[in-house]
Amino acid sequence: MPRLDDHFWSCSCAQGARHRGRPAARAGGLAAKVGEMITSSVAGPSLRAARSAPDPDPAPAPLGPGEGGYATSWHHHLLQRSLVLFSVGVVLALVLNLLQVQRNVTLFPEEVIATIFSSAWWVPPCCGTAAAVVGLLYPCIDSHLGEPHKFKREWASVMRCVAVFVGINHASAKLDFANNVQLSLTLAALSLGLWWTFDRSRSGLGLGITIAFLATLITQLLVYNGVYQYTSPDFLYIRSWLPCIFFSGGVTVGNIGRQLAMGVPEKPHSD
Repeated sequence: MPRLDDHFWSCSCAQGARHRGRPAARAGGLAAKVGEMITSSVAGPSLRAARSAPDPDPAPAPLGPGEGGYATSWHHHLLQRSLVLFSVGVVLALVLNLLQVQRNVTLFPEEVIATIFSSAWWVPPCCGTAAAVVGLLYPCIDSHLGEPHKFKREWASVMRCVAVFVGINHASAKLDFANNVQLSLTLAALSLGLWWTFDRSRSGLGLGITIAFLATLITQLLVYNGVYQYTSPDFLYIRSWLPCIFFSGGVTVGNIGRQLAMGVPEKPHSD
């Protein structure tokens, strides 16, 4: 049987060991905390600077598998529409200018008259380029204004518009009035009727007036510089009904351009 003094001795020794272990553990924990504080005080500014530094510019996202195809298709359709509009402008210029020359409304110098088409060589390409620009501009303005043109969007209506425009130009060369003012008022009414029948859009009216003004100004400059001339001019070297022809021509080519633009994919955006 163990003695009582041994029991007390063992208890006192165990308690002393526990009391001695606690300061050691506390000292070890205190040292660890001091080490962490020192480490954080040294590395803290660099970590904060790294966190506050702006992120580098992200790499541009690669184009999707279909975006490149859309861009190629859009440019392909644009080229096709430009070629068609240019061809339409060339044909209309040859046919309509032939009527003016045959009726002696438009006079070109003999050295620049072509033997086949009775027109100066530069008239068809200039009219073709103008037709391409106008025909592409009409649907572009419609898209920019957010007012897509949906009035009589069919090729039969476009062909009737072309026929009416040719008739207006034919009337300017064939009809005989007492004076040019009466002819000009008649052609103005016909031109507005063409716009109301086949267009009826604010953008079409505004672009038609703008085209008539610019084309008339360019024609006056050409006549003033002796490139060609009109018989019986009554409005600054030209005929007073000429702006009506330009207005109706702009509306007609604009309708052709709008019809060609139907079903064309939208231009892809870069953002």
